[in-house]
Amino acid sequence: MKNTALTKTHEALGAKMVPFAGYNMPVSYEGVNIEHETVRKGVGVFDVSHMGEFLISGPRALDLIQKVTSNDASKLTLGRAQYSCLPNETGGIVDDLIVYRIKEAQYLLVVNASNIEKDWAHISKYNIDYGADMRNISEQYSLLAIQGPKAVEAMQKLTTVDLSGIGFYHFVVSDFAGIDYVIISATGYTGSGGFEIYCKNEEVQQIWDKVFEAGADFGIKPIGLAARDTLRLEMGYCLYGNDINDDTSPIEAGLGWITKFTKDFVNSKALAKEKEMGPNRKLVAFELEERGIPRHDYEILDGSGNPIGAVTSGTMSPSLGKGIGLGYVPVEFSEVGSKIGIRIRKNAVPAVVVKLPFYKG
Repeated sequence: MKNTALTKTHEALGAKMVPFAGYNMPVSYEGVNIEHETVRKGVGVFDVSHMGEFLISGPRALDLIQKVTSNDASKLTLGRAQYSCLPNETGGIVDDLIVYRIKEAQYLLVVNASNIEKDWAHISKYNIDYGADMRNISEQYSLLAIQGPKAVEAMQKLTTVDLSGIGFYHFVVSDFAGIDYVIISATGYTGSGGFEIYCKNEEVQQIWDKVFEAGADFGIKPIGLAARDTLRLEMGYCLYGNDINDDTSPIEAGLGWITKFTKDFVNSKALAKEKEMGPNRKLVAFELEERGIPRHDYEILDGSGNPIGAVTSGTMSPSLGKGIGLGYVPVEFSEVGSKIGIRIRKNAVPAVVVKLPFYKG
């Protein structure tokens, strides 16, 4: 089991530690509901240093990225980031990721911790044709997510950059918390605003300490992975391994908006045909109409109680106080307002298909 550079800090703070994607990670400190509310209303900090980082450089770096990702990375100017996915050859998704354009011919790919080796092998396979310089820097870098509506105000004293001037999915490379060269990225997985800070492992303890010092007057707290999951689910953000995987296409997962057919990429012809014909099933969001908590793999039912799918992600929403979830259903049940059921133990609990996000802010 790997540790992040901050593992001892989490343990000293009394975090409940769990194995996650090969790492020893903090799942909670005070409890999921308290931590969830801290991010929705104030500012909280996640250690997400388990995420993977690949540096792709050289004259054909963009050509390689265009081939292996679904979104159009040619649209990226310096200081811009883009959500994308790595399609596989059989209609599914190798991983979802964020692509950053760091320099004219240098890109940072941020991938999921559980997929680092798989993603590296997949991209390397295609790089044979392009010869881009690939570096896996995952184990040298740390990542902090400082999230919440008070993040900008709380962190402004730590940098000379005007944080309020960094647009969503934009980033700067600048000074932060006494460190000269860090990436300050207006991205996140919570839907409550804030930043993600990329730095070297040997720098992250200083940054963590100064972040908490600066945020003390704003009620800043450390946040675990459990609240990260409830926060992302309230926004309807996909989680790899649950809502998307090697067998789910970006079209049926509702990721058509990051699947650009203006270029040739892995399996693009088949995916374009799927988009044209329409998928057989779709990932939908639902809310329970009675008490209950939907969980991963619970059956989704039609009006007669017949199984039509399975829950991919589900929880009791701390913000809404009701059971919410995602799952794949046949297209005829995918319209907003469609009545479905979720089998919880022996009961068919009524639910309704809703429009995302669940949490409107």
